[in-house]
Amino acid sequence: MRRVVITGLGMINAVGIDKESSFKAIVEGKCGIKSISLFDTTKHTVKIAAEVTDFDPTTVMNPKDVKKADRFIQLGIKAAKEAMDDAAFDEFDSDRFGMVSASGIGGLTNIQKNSIISHERGARRISPFFIPSALVNMLGGFISIEHGLKGPNLSDVTACAAGTHAIATGTKSIMLGSADQMLIVGAESAICDVGIGGFASMKALSTDNETPQKSSRPFDATRNGFVMGEGAGALVLEEYESAKKRGAFIYGEVIGFGESGDANHITSPVVDGPYRAMKAAWEMAKKPKIDYINAHGTSTPANDKNETGALKLLFGAKENCPPVSSTKGQIGHCLGAAGTIEAIISLMAIRDSILPPTINYENPDPECDLDYIPNEAREAKVQIIMSNSFGFGGTNGSIILKKI
Repeated sequence: MRRVVITGLGMINAVGIDKESSFKAIVEGKCGIKSISLFDTTKHTVKIAAEVTDFDPTTVMNPKDVKKADRFIQLGIKAAKEAMDDAAFDEFDSDRFGMVSASGIGGLTNIQKNSIISHERGARRISPFFIPSALVNMLGGFISIEHGLKGPNLSDVTACAAGTHAIATGTKSIMLGSADQMLIVGAESAICDVGIGGFASMKALSTDNETPQKSSRPFDATRNGFVMGEGAGALVLEEYESAKKRGAFIYGEVIGFGESGDANHITSPVVDGPYRAMKAAWEMAKKPKIDYINAHGTSTPANDKNETGALKLLFGAKENCPPVSSTKGQIGHCLGAAGTIEAIISLMAIRDSILPPTINYENPDPECDLDYIPNEAREAKVQIIMSNSFGFGGTNGSIILKKI
């Protein structure tokens, strides 16, 4: 099998509009969760989210094209441009350069908008840009056209595991020889009436509207739901010999990935599914010593307890578990984009030898009893990391990345 490395990164989220500002803010424990400004929350029980508030899509798109793309695509285009610039290709074979797009929901804002138009004004008033702006794979459509990528153009739409699955999908494409480079882009923007209302009706979201900066508290005993985030993450995957030949900076190598299904319940997790995904990734990587785990860590009562149990099952005992943190306290839960963003955070942790903290960890939970790097970043030599993502429908993904 061909080796797969990462040579370009880009991200945008509630604490930064590029990878460097984002990572700096995350390490410093800054929080991007605040009152929602994207729509009127008067009739909502949940009024907080982790919005991207300082992004102008016309900085990365022709102003005439902005209306053709839902906000999740706009954010993805921004992250993709940064990653491609970071990879610094002088040239490439466009037929051998593909991409994988990932999103949990896609253009939910435009689906809501045009559904209202259809109901109130008739089907003839639906925008001709509606369908192209809402489809998840149009994230890949827009970006592949922008960068001239004519290789495999694929999409993963597996709820909150989509971003991690997309990295695995791109890795397979290179390992099996169907591409030499793959651009992976996970993007999500579902902070709208129906998005917030839908998750709130499931009792999945935190309702701590008065203290938004404290509302997402992964693994804390008082956690009461996740906080919706939006953003995008992009990674350039490249065949190792190709990257080495052109003298590219290599952030790390994908040495393991695992995927599994719970086959249990559409929304309630079980320990077995995440455990098997992590076990598969770890075994593929030949069971190396893991220095850090970027957890799915959503701040929901069920997930954090469940993930902790799966980690202890994998490593044999809590004493054997590596340090763990969740960065969702800073940037919220970016759904289908979470896996790409968190892989980027993990790679930058390797680069800078620092582990990001789990902020708002104040009340230990007896059922969540690992080292969660509470509240402050920790300097550490990092060689190998694991990053996890789990989604509704019982879909799980785990990847292992190694410093070269």
